Amino acid sequence: MKLLILDAGHCLSLALAREASRRADTELVIEQGMGVDAQELGAIAPHAVIIPPLAEPHTMPPADVKAYADAVDACMQACKAHGVALVWCVSDQLYEEGFEIPIDEHVVPAPRDESLRRLVATGNRIRAEYHRHLIVRLGPLFALDGSHAWLGDIIDSLVAGQSVRAAEDVICCPTSADSVAMALIGMLAQQGCGAEAWGAYHLAGIEPVSAFTFTSMVRTQLVTHLEGRGEAVALGEVTALNHHHDAKLRRVLNCRRVLDVFGVHQKPWRLEVGRMLDAWCLTRDQSPPEQGLEQGESA
Repeated sequence: MKLLILDAGHCLSLALAREASRRADTELVIEQGMGVDAQELGAIAPHAVIIPPLAEPHTMPPADVKAYADAVDACMQACKAHGVALVWCVSDQLYEEGFEIPIDEHVVPAPRDESLRRLVATGNRIRAEYHRHLIVRLGPLFALDGSHAWLGDIIDSLVAGQSVRAAEDVICCPTSADSVAMALIGMLAQQGCGAEAWGAYHLAGIEPVSAFTFTSMVRTQLVTHLEGRGEAVALGEVTALNHHHDAKLRRVLNCRRVLDVFGVHQKPWRLEVGRMLDAWCLTRDQSPPEQGLEQGESA
């Protein structure tokens, strides 16, 4: 199975590269940017194209969101011309106002924000014009490296002693980029074996939580990991933000369909964070020692 991945530096693209390297049945071609036309797609001849999501489209400049949506539109047309499957991952932020109950796949986002509406229009066009698609709506992604990595940014800020601000009144389901990569490749492998289960799916981590609680838990686990290594690091603090004073906004995706159709189980984000912190500590061990008084220099 040959896959074309766009946006090489995205945390999901890096996770897909790691997952593909562990498999003998998957070949990746990774493009640096978002642009691919029909001629390029024909030359590469992949089985599917995977487009990583914008992590926080609600806070991005409208021109950037429009450029991204235009690139997705162009990619869809190229895929349609060659019969190549299209996998487009989108942020749960498209459900701008959230829902009190878990959100099913048949609920199409209806945001008021103009930029988010532009992304929804692209999704509507894909559903109307090309059936060989998977639109995968994701909870907030986290990873150690790559753009939109979130977890890596939290760790870097805390270790640098900087305060990290996170919303306390927005409930979501943090989602490991590694678990999404594993799921996407597994889903496409089943499609290649004749599943023909195209359409929209939700994929997110287990246990709804606020961004503030998630970040605070990362800090707590980071303290535990560092103390276990005998390191005393003055970590930055986590500060709560409140945007919705009347009630908490809930963006909880119902991921039952991806389990029923493809057998994809949600991963507990707490375990995924712990695993990534173990990997972060291993990388820290392999890094050259910092120069300073502890290395024997005189004051």
